[in-house]
This record gives sequence, structure tokens and C-alpha cells, in this order.
Amino acid sequence: MIKILKHITLKEWLWILFSLVLIMGQVYLELELPQYMLNISRMALGENAVLMDIVLEGLKMLGLAFGSLLSAVVVGLIFARLSSRFGARLRSKIFEKTTEFSMEEINNFSTPSLITRSTNDINQVQMIISLGAQIILKAPILAIWSIYKISDSRWEFTLSTVVAILVISVVLLMVIFLAMPRFKKIQKNTDELNKHSRENLSGLRVIKAYNAEKFQKDKINSISDTLMNDSLFAGRIMSFMMPTMTLVMSGVGLAIYWIGGGLIGDIALDLTNPMVGLLARMEVYGPMIIFSQYAMQVIMAFMMLVMIFVIMPRAQVSANRILEVLQTKTKLTDGKLNLQEQVESLTFENVSFKYPDASDLVLENVSFSANKGDVVAIIGATGAGKTTLINLIPRFYDVTEGQIKINNVNIKDYNQKDLRSKIGYISQQAFLFSGTIQTNVNYGVDNDKTVQDALHIAQASDFVLSLEEQEKSRVSQAGKNFSGGQKQRLSIARAIQKEADILIFDDSFSALDYQTDRNLRNALKSNLKNHITLIVAQRIGTIKNADLILVIDEGKIVGSGKHETLIKDNHVYREIALSQLSEEEINHG
Repeated sequence: MIKILKHITLKEWLWILFSLVLIMGQVYLELELPQYMLNISRMALGENAVLMDIVLEGLKMLGLAFGSLLSAVVVGLIFARLSSRFGARLRSKIFEKTTEFSMEEINNFSTPSLITRSTNDINQVQMIISLGAQIILKAPILAIWSIYKISDSRWEFTLSTVVAILVISVVLLMVIFLAMPRFKKIQKNTDELNKHSRENLSGLRVIKAYNAEKFQKDKINSISDTLMNDSLFAGRIMSFMMPTMTLVMSGVGLAIYWIGGGLIGDIALDLTNPMVGLLARMEVYGPMIIFSQYAMQVIMAFMMLVMIFVIMPRAQVSANRILEVLQTKTKLTDGKLNLQEQVESLTFENVSFKYPDASDLVLENVSFSANKGDVVAIIGATGAGKTTLINLIPRFYDVTEGQIKINNVNIKDYNQKDLRSKIGYISQQAFLFSGTIQTNVNYGVDNDKTVQDALHIAQASDFVLSLEEQEKSRVSQAGKNFSGGQKQRLSIARAIQKEADILIFDDSFSALDYQTDRNLRNALKSNLKNHITLIVAQRIGTIKNADLILVIDEGKIVGSGKHETLIKDNHVYREIALSQLSEEEINHG
């Protein structure tokens, strides 16, 4: 928990210091109140009691109480503001850190876990700052100052307070050793619940289609029951605390009055001069009242600490989870070279790759070269490593062996921002952001350019112009208000609009009909002559006119060349072609 506080700024530390001064003033005012109570009691029992003097003392008490209240309100406002800013800063840092992660780090944490850490976990830390910090600062000051005030009291009274403190300490230890492990489990189970809930909502159509509602419900219920049991156990521990605290406070009060009653009873009352005996008893009764007030303040200070231990274990777990993200170092180190010039060449030199913690290579000794204006197509069976190969170019992962070069320079030496600014990437699953068609096509572009040209090249103009608001039409989350083919064309338009030197199409024509596929390829060839284009596809028709076709099988290039050569000489390519075309169609082109 202490490590996460380093993200508090110097200005905020100064505000905390100012709050500490206010809290000290608040405690001072609160501890002065019992003395005024004693003064009022003595005035009321005195022989020459004056009503106005008693009223003045009462007004002073009200002034002290109001000053304490005002101080508490100001401190509360300060810490509410500090906690809100601190939470906003942590969310921003987690988001920035996450954007720096490679796919390896993202997969290590998992998406649901990162969401939980940036929402629920930060809320827990905010709570400990907004509420807990005030208590953490006030409790020790109140306890020490109260103990100092009663340090010269009778030993009988002091003993009762010591016993109460020991009981509270036992309760605190019980919380630490029993509740803390459960809170760790609660956070992990919350991650699991978020993950499966997200999975259910995303795959709702599949669940309904397969009548798997009961199966999914049982899976969620299992996780939910585990979370419930851990929460109930921790809740029972916490619920045991407040009654214990109330019992201790009541017990201390009862003990003080019982001891005080015995001491007062031992003082004989002289009937000839009852005032003397009354004053003698008052000398015991007055300190007893003050001691009971200060003793309650001591117990109250420990009760505050108990409240801290109610929220601290969960906040501690949350802080550690947040720090895990912030302290994780990405394995992708940023290069120092800028890439401002036009991309003239892209080269793979003996590139091999395996995923983290995997034993086998996914790609092995892949080598090829492409120059400006070339169209390189990649084809192969499912799981052959096609998508993995192109994901290495924008450095979603780094190669295990070998080098990828742009303009004869290793891409690891380039600044990642510059490198990716040269790449237009269309992913296997077309993804759109909520907003409008225009904001999606202009995504990643510095200025708000017109999008008609990009939409025209991507063969998306026809359906966009048919919409009521055209390019201003709304796009729902993940583009769910568009078909698969429409999303693919909008994603292609987004990459074209970027005017990148390298265009990567990861099976981005799969949802298009053959006519649209052909028109799109012709438009790309006519309008993007100075780009290096890489196309991952399953259709022979999509790639047959490429300048270079790479045939991938089990992570290795087993054939490369043009369509005409491969269809004759490469049996893997011919088998793929025969699965889509007849022998006659192949022989006659």
C-alpha cells in the first residue's frame, strides 16, 4: 500500500500536511470539552453559583464543538478531492501502461483482469484515501493525546482501559490473519466473474443457438457461489467486530462507573457539614467523569483503527494488483531511430518465432523481400502461422530469431510510433469503434479529412451513401449495426485513409462477395501503386494476381512465386486451389 502512495504529487502531500494540522486542532478541541464539563459541574455545585458564568462555559463548549465540526468538514473535503484526483491519475497511468504492453503482457494479465484493476481496484484505493487517510491520521493522535490526558489518573481506571485495548488488539489480529487471505480470493474471483460475464454477453447468440443457457448459468453460479462464500466469511469476521467494539466501550464505561461508585461510597458524609463531604465526593466524581470521556476517546481511536482494518485488507490487495500492472516492464524496447522517409523495402531474414511459454516454433526460417509497389500474398492452411507472420511487422510481438528490416534497418531500431505510423493494418476480425463512419475512417489521422475517396477505393461508398446521414451515420459499439462485409470495407477504408506505406490485410476479404472482392483488388492496384501490400487470404481468386505468393505450411515457407508457377510446381498450393476450383478451371485460368 505504501508503494502506491509514490504516485501522490508534492502539492497533494502539502495538502495532506495541512489536513494533519487541522486534525490536530480538531483533536485538541474535542479533548478540551470534558474539562469544560467538569468546570460546569463544579460551578453548579458551588456555593456561589452564577448562572451567567455557567452559560458562558456552555457557549465556549459550543464554540469548541463547532470548531471541531468545521475542521472535520474541511478535512473531509480535502481528502475527497485528493482521492478523486489520485484515482483519475492511476486510471490514466494504467491506460498508458497498457497501451505500451505487447500482446504477451496483455495475455498474461487478461482483458477482464485489466478492466477490474482499472475500475474496482482503484475504487478500493480511493476509499482508503478518502476515508481511511483521515482515520489513519486522526486515530493515533487521538489515542496518544487521550492517554496523556489520563496518565495521572487513578490506577483502577487506567487498568480498565488497558484491558479494553488488549481486547481490541486481539480483534484486530483476528481480522489481519483471517480476513486478509479471503479478500485476496475475492478479488481473483471478481476477475473470473467479469471474464465469464463478458464471455456470456459477447457470445449470447451462440449460447442461444446451442441451448447452452443452463450450462453457462451453472458455470457462472459456480464462480458466483465461491465469491459469495468468501464474501460471507469475510463479512462474518467484520460483523463480529462492531458488536465487540460496542461491548468493549460499554464495558469500559461500566467498569469506570463501578470503580468510581465504590470510591465515592468509601467517603463518609458528615451530616453536620454535608457540603464538605459532597465536595470530597465531587473530587472523585469529577475526575471519574473526565476519565470516562477520555477513555471513550481512547476506545474510539482504536475503533477507528478497526474501521481501517475493515477496508484496508481489500485496499491492500487492490493496491498490489494495480502495482503489478504499473511495475510490469514490457519486453518491447523502443528504438531510437526515426522513420520519416518513404518505405522502399520490407525484408524478412531467417525469421523464427514462438509464443511465450510455448515449446515449439510457430514460424521457422522465414525469408522474403518486398519492394515499393509490390503485392505479397500469404496463403496456407488454418494454423499455419500466416497471422503470426504479419503481426511481427508492427511489433505486436518481437521475433525469436532473425530480423525484420525496413529500408535495410532492423525494425527494433525504429521508434515504435514512427514504425506503426507507416503501417495500415486491417485485422482478421474487423473492429469499429463507437462514433460515426467518419470518425472511424479518420481514426489515427491527425486532421479530420474527407473520407469519400477512401470509402470509394474500399468499395464502401454504395452502402454509406444509401444511409440517411451517410458518413455521419452512427456506429454502435464494435460496429454491431453493420454486417461483416460492411465492417471489413470500413476497416479497409480506415487503413487507406491513413496513407501508410505498408498495408496489411489479414484475411480482410473473407466476408466480401466475389464481385466486391474483385472490384476492391482492382481499385487497390490502381490507386496504391507506391505501397507495399501484404494480403493474407484463403481464396485463390483474391491472391492470384499478386507479385509474390508465399505458401506457408506448419510455420515454414514451402513455396514462393507467382500463381502460374505455384499451381504447376507446388503441391500444397495446388491442393488449396483444388479445394476451391475444379481441375478445368485451374487448367484454363
